[in-house]
Amino acid sequence: MARFDVYVNPGSYAATTPYLLDVQSDLLDVLDSCMVIPLRSLEHFPKVKLPGRLTPVVTIKGQDFLLETPKMGAIPRRLLTMPVLSLRDMQPEITSALDFLFHGY
Repeated sequence: MARFDVYVNPGSYAATTPYLLDVQSDLLDVLDSCMVIPLRSLEHFPKVKLPGRLTPVVTIKGQDFLLETPKMGAIPRRLLTMPVLSLRDMQPEITSALDFLFHGY
């Protein structure tokens, strides 16, 4: 597993939130859980104003998804199988969203 890899969501909300983004440090691969940010389809997201820095938009297979950074959580690592793609090129935006969530800047 690699930080910033995207996986298919194995949970019950996969219809509206089909992907999960691994944001946990690669140094902690020995843990049996990992922190993920849900990637929710924009078409299934309520029309509310959220800070763009907190919830950046990513495009996967031509469809836009919102990083629901405030809804991040830990899941068992065994539920994440093969990565769909990597968002490593978006590391600055993802890290900024995490900093904004935890530190307010």
